Amino acid sequence: MPTTTPTRKPIHVRRITCTGYERSDGLFDIEGEMQDITPTGTDLLFKLVPPGAPIHHMRIVLTVDRDLHIHDVSASIDAGPTVHCPDITPTYAGLKGLQIRGGFRQKVKAIVGGVNGCTHLTELLGPLATTAMQTTMAVMRRERNGQRPTAAGKPIPRPMLINSCHTYREDSETARLLWPEGRRAAAD
Repeated sequence: MPTTTPTRKPIHVRRITCTGYERSDGLFDIEGEMQDITPTGTDLLFKLVPPGAPIHHMRIVLTVDRDLHIHDVSASIDAGPTVHCPDITPTYAGLKGLQIRGGFRQKVKAIVGGVNGCTHLTELLGPLATTAMQTTMAVMRRERNGQRPTAAGKPIPRPMLINSCHTYREDSETARLLWPEGRRAAAD
């Protein structure tokens, strides 16, 4: 009996793009853009969205230093379900001074979560944080000419990746290679 593959019709498309930029002043701009597109059009409570048009189109730019401290935040909403959506964007300046590290998402939610922010802009901060880490690590790796940092027998401070996921859990083989037991700094 022949099997047939069902046909599919796109109903909703979400695009998230994050880009890390190295600036001439030594800082980094981490830009995120999110679009929700309706291929077939939709009737929202406050407006009609034609086929191919964005339901949401928003951006955030975080300016960070090498230690991932946030120096500046710019948020914008070019398209949203209501004309009131862009009113919340200045609130994201409240993230200035935070450091992207463990607990970052919880701190973000305390500042711009729920009614204090926009669900979609706040969601975008997760991929932006990852992009910021990868951007700064890439620059530091480039500066070391691809060489791993050495401490010549000295204790190694806890790498940022430790306990960030299953592979980098503190008791994993990967962590033992990255952060050897006998070289772990005492004051973590």
